[in-house]
Parts: sequence; structure tokens; C-alpha cells
Amino acid sequence: MGIFELAGICLTMGIPLLVQRLIDGPLKDGDFSGIVWLSLLMLAFALVDTVATAYVRWQQGHVGAGIEYDLRQDFYQHLLSLPAGFHSQRHSGELVTRFTDDIKSIRRFGNFGAVFFLVNSASYLVMIGVLLYLYWPLGLLVAVGLAPLLWFCYRFESRYGELEDEHQEQTEQLTSQVEESVTGVTLIKAFGQAGNRAKRFAATTGQLRRISIKQAKLIGGVLAAISLVPNLVLLAVLIAGAYAVAHDAITVGTLVAFTMLTLSFNWLLEVLGWILQLAREAATSSARLEQVFAVQASVRDGEQELTAVRGELRFDNVRFAYPDAHESVLRGVNLRIAPGETVALVGAPGSGKTTLTALVPRFFDVTGGSITIDGQDIRELTLSSLRRHVACTFEEPTLFSASIRENVTLGRPDATDDEIAEALATARVDFVESLEFGLDTRIGEQGIALSGGQRQRLALARAVLAKPRILVLDDPLSALDVHTEAAVEKALRSVLGGVTALLVARRPSTVALADRVALLHEGVIIAHGTHKELLATNAAYRNAMTTDAHLAPDQEPLEVK
Repeated sequence: MGIFELAGICLTMGIPLLVQRLIDGPLKDGDFSGIVWLSLLMLAFALVDTVATAYVRWQQGHVGAGIEYDLRQDFYQHLLSLPAGFHSQRHSGELVTRFTDDIKSIRRFGNFGAVFFLVNSASYLVMIGVLLYLYWPLGLLVAVGLAPLLWFCYRFESRYGELEDEHQEQTEQLTSQVEESVTGVTLIKAFGQAGNRAKRFAATTGQLRRISIKQAKLIGGVLAAISLVPNLVLLAVLIAGAYAVAHDAITVGTLVAFTMLTLSFNWLLEVLGWILQLAREAATSSARLEQVFAVQASVRDGEQELTAVRGELRFDNVRFAYPDAHESVLRGVNLRIAPGETVALVGAPGSGKTTLTALVPRFFDVTGGSITIDGQDIRELTLSSLRRHVACTFEEPTLFSASIRENVTLGRPDATDDEIAEALATARVDFVESLEFGLDTRIGEQGIALSGGQRQRLALARAVLAKPRILVLDDPLSALDVHTEAAVEKALRSVLGGVTALLVARRPSTVALADRVALLHEGVIIAHGTHKELLATNAAYRNAMTTDAHLAPDQEPLEVK
């Protein structure tokens, strides 16, 4: 590609020199054949330049698309490798903007801006060299006359960079607001907040508009300077050139060639303003992407494969504190779950139940102690093998804007229709049969087309289909009605009978699924036993069950046999 660019520069410079030869030679002497040959040669130069330019632009597009593809892949893979804590501290709109707008800015500059900058810089130097060769006084006049543009460019680069930073920040806020409004449109309507949200959106778009206007003014100013200075230089060249011709210092053909080359500067410098804009946007975007790339994954992949799993899950003096937190959430948890045993984890809100379950699939790593499966520290295991044998469902199920089949088979894309049907039956996902497209029905972002109970049952079916040896369930029955809860509870008993399960329970009906109960209080397990034993002997357990079951303090919790 560089050879073709160099050839294009030489051909562009060559045409004014051919015009000089034409005027001072055949045209002056009346040599018709010479006029024809030089004219054909100029036409050939123009055709070759056109072909070279087309090839270079095609190569630019090819290389730019490749850069964009690689950058998107690397950024996406890096996002997936980052811990859950990173994503909880960032607005999704911020990451989406970096994934789309910032990468596009880098691609635009790499695709056109960088190439044009190199080509135009080379063209500028070659032109100055040719001008000095033709008549050095005029060449020096052009070089000195264009020097003030360097100051204009420096001022533009500095100020435009500040505005571009503000523009990107406002774009992030705007993206987040749109995403939140779309996903929470039902809640917004329910509380009659459409007007307030619209005002907030208008304020953000108004600020973005003001920044864009400032950028447009700045670009207009630098383009005006870039347009004015070359025209003044051209005027000076014509006056000085006419004087030189009048005194036989140069020929008419040399002055015409000089004028043509000086006019070429106008196009080069006009493109310079566009290049500076692309360069500043790309620099800002690169810095924003680098902020994310600089974040290192705190959960490192192990080297050992988890195979032939029996399912013993042990927590040995497990301690955990969130990054930048002053206090630990877990302060020495000790718990052993035997293969095939189901343990319900009970505790007051904020006691660390969900945090403890998040440590098993290594969404976070313990800050003290260890978690082992069959005696192997999970930090030494490969993440793929660990998560192949550990399946999770969460209190707030996550579903994707895809079909029901794609959501259910997330952990096992190769599952057969019979296996899918069995998992759906286990989770009592019977509503699929009434849908027009069945398993191929698309459910919208976060399953917005489904009820809370339907989303939770789909998430449960997904976990069941994965056929794990260890199942981590965060209150899987919380969003189910009484009739569906009883049916799913019955089906879950058969599933839990063949796996090791850690079950976060917030009400007695969920506790009834467990073989044993562990009571978590302020980050420590203070008691464990059966539901009946703890209900009879432990006041803290009775209080936790009363709170989570939404019973009155003086009301006896429902005993499930």
C-alpha cells in the first residue's frame, strides 16, 4: 500500500511539471505533436493515479475493518474476564459507548486519518522540495507563509481534546438513561414518571448539544484559518511570481506550475482540519479504552481440571471483603456439605448469604481461607471445568434477548430436545406450549415479555439442564405463586436428590427442600442442624425465619414436614 501511495504522490507532483514543459516548450513553439504527446502523458498520469488511489482506499477499508474486528474481540473478551465487582461499579451505558463509539473513532482514524496524515505530510514535504527546485525564493515564501498554521493546529488540538472528553462523558450518560428507561419502562409508567424522565433526558441531550455546538465553532474557526492562510500565500505567490516573470527570473510555465502546486496545498490543508478532528477523537477514545484494558482480572484461571466429581463442598475459615470495603462480609465461615446433601443457608438481610454463594463459582475469590471441592482448592481449578460442574440460579434471574431455547441451553448448547423438555418439566415451564413459536419464541431483553415467576422458572430449567454435580440456588422459589411453588418444589426434590446443593432460603417452604440448615449471622455460621432442631433451640434462627417469611414477630413460622 505504501508503494501505491508514493506513486500517487509522484504522479500528482508530475502533472504540474508536465504543464510547465507544455507551456514553455510545444505550446510556445507551436509544436502540435509535442502538445498531443504531453497531453496524453498527463492523461496517463491521471489514470494511473486514479487506479492507485482506488487500490489504496480499498486496502484502507480492509485494514480498518480488521483493526476494528480485532479490537472489538479483545475488548469483549477482556470485559468477560473482569470480575463481577468491576461491572457492578460501572454503568452499562459507559461500557456500551466504549464498545461502540470509541472503537468506531479509532477505526475511522486508523482507516483514513492516519493514512491521510502520513500521505499529506509526505506530499507537503515533496511539494516544498519541488517548489524550492523550481524557484527557491517563491518556495521559501510558501514554506514560511504556511508556518502559522502550526500554531492554529496546536491550539485546536488542545481545546478540542477537552471538549471531546466532555462529549464522551455526556454520551455515556445519555446511553445509560436510554437503556434504563427501556428496561424500566413499566416501572416508569406505573409511578407516572415519564415526564420527569423526559425532562432529565432533555437536560442531558441539551448539554450534549451545547458541547457539539462548541466543537462545531472550534472546527469552523480552524478551518477558516486553514482556508485563509493558503489563499494569502497564493496571492503573494502570484504577485511575486508575476514580478519574477516580468524580470525573466522564471518562465510563464514555471509560474503556472508553481500556482498549480500552491493550489494543491489548499486541499491538503483542508483535509488537515478533518484529520486533526479524527486524531483528537481517536486519542480520547484510546485513553478511555485503555482505562478498561488496564483493569486486571482478579480471578485467575487455575491449571487443574475438575473431573470425576463426587460433590463434597467445604468452606474452611472463609473470609471475604469487597474491594475498597472497610469491613469483611464473611469473617470465618466453616461448613461442609457432603456429596448429595442439600444445605439451606439462612440469615438476616446483609448477613452474607448471596456473597457466600458467589464464591463457589468464583465470581469473586476468597480473601482468606479456602473453598474446596472433593479436597481441591477451587482457585487451582480451571474456570471452565469448575463452572461446568457448578450451576447457579440467582434471585434476580438474568435472561438474554434470544429464544427460550437459547436461554435454557446456555450451559449446554448441545442438549437434545428430550433433555430440554425434561428440564422444562422439572422447573414447571409449562407456559412454553401455549406460545406461538414454542421454544423458538424470543422473550426480549431480560425476558421482559415474561412474568417474574416465568423468568425464574426458565433460569431454574437452565441450571437443571446443565446437569451439574453442585447446584447453587439463591432463593429459587421467591417469585412463584403458591400453586406453581408447590409443583416446582416437588420437582426440585427429585433434582436435589442427585446433586450437592447450597440453597439460599428466605422462607420455610424453601428450607423444607434441605437436609440441613446453616444459620449465617454477621458473616459467621453460628448454628446448623435440621429445620426442626433450630426452630426449637435457636432464637436467632426463629427470628430470621420470621423476618424472611414476612410473618408478624409473634406469629409462629409455618412448619413444613
